[in-house]
Amino acid sequence: MAKKKLAKTNAVRLLDHFNVNYELLSYEVSDDVDGISVANKIGHSVSHVYKTLVTCGGGKFFVFVIPVSEELDLKATARISGEKKIDMLPLKDLLATTGYVRGGCSPIGMKKQFPTFIDESAKELEYMIVSAGKIGMQIKLAPKDLERITGGMFAPVTKG
Repeated sequence: MAKKKLAKTNAVRLLDHFNVNYELLSYEVSDDVDGISVANKIGHSVSHVYKTLVTCGGGKFFVFVIPVSEELDLKATARISGEKKIDMLPLKDLLATTGYVRGGCSPIGMKKQFPTFIDESAKELEYMIVSAGKIGMQIKLAPKDLERITGGMFAPVTKG
């Protein structure tokens, strides 16, 4: 059976530009766009699949990449970002701010480069999986490559 060629997203083009090793994974799109459903569809452990959350505080935007089964700790994110308070970016502003839609928001290749924090749980993983910038597509790559390509840093940003 021939492998379906996937259209390149901004995230994939950026990875290609910087010669990052990655693997594109695809899944059938349905009403379920939550990360746990995506992990099941692509056949990878939930512990390796991460979601991208965009926040705002002090007139700035921040990106947090956390395990799909975890919840963002807004108090920790405020401390780490140096802001008094951090709030989730309203969903209605996501596309205009990042160039991506809910369920397809990648930490790679946003309209602008925002400060990016990757949950420290990814640091020791051999690989992690994040959105490729389109619902139905994921990118499998080394956490250190995600850190490098986003200019991000590892930090404890989840509850628990």
